[in-house]
Amino acid sequence: MSQPGMSQSGILPRVVRSWWAPAKVVSELRGMPDRVALVVLMAAMLITFISQLPKHARDAALDPSIPLQARIGGALLAVMFIMPVLAYGLASLVAALSRVTARPVTAQNSRLALFWALLAVSPLMLLTGLTSGLVGPGPALTLVQVLAGFAFLFIWGAGLRAVAGKS
Repeated sequence: MSQPGMSQSGILPRVVRSWWAPAKVVSELRGMPDRVALVVLMAAMLITFISQLPKHARDAALDPSIPLQARIGGALLAVMFIMPVLAYGLASLVAALSRVTARPVTAQNSRLALFWALLAVSPLMLLTGLTSGLVGPGPALTLVQVLAGFAFLFIWGAGLRAVAGKS
């Protein structure tokens, strides 16, 4: 028997489908238990952390005054401990602000849309990290970062629209 919000499709196919039908994917995930949403968020944060490793290796090689271990430790603290708290805060803020609209979003649905967008954009985060580590600053990195930013906003916005006005 499957859990609410988790149909037969797995996580990876949903991430891929989120690139062309994010609203449908988020609608399928509605009713996801909070503990599963937390796992989605932490998976997104872990991938984000991993995506930063090439950049930190490059930076440590170019500027050895800050060792690689210190850079990785700081990134681990920021991404795995501080960012999840900020994500919960942002989702709560969006839910609170949506109460003045015709189609408010519940806090749980706001978290779902945000956390899923973070996970769905993770392949571009990995590409951003590789570009940053292998190519370094420049037009290629800027392009990949802009694409990742727009993709995140697109998926998050579509997810919010899909769950707006539904309790």
